[in-house]
Amino acid sequence: MKIKDGFILKEVAGENVVIPTGSNLVDFNAMMTLNETGVFLWQHLEQDTTIDKLVDAVCAEYDIDRDTATEDIKDFVQSLEVNGII
Repeated sequence: MKIKDGFILKEVAGENVVIPTGSNLVDFNAMMTLNETGVFLWQHLEQDTTIDKLVDAVCAEYDIDRDTATEDIKDFVQSLEVNGII
């Protein structure tokens, strides 16, 4: 899974905001801001990856147990899927 072309992450007024470009401007009807962990995951999702690889990366970077990381990452990925970003 990977971030689709046509979406970028930009810092706007101190917030990390997902911005659609091109034809995605018409279809993207949401405003998505990301916290530090969301930005970390986004950066990993710029390359093709898996849930397991994301969990490994988050557990290596943050003090979090694997089960909690897995559930949180699945929720994050689902929100990206619902909004057509991955």
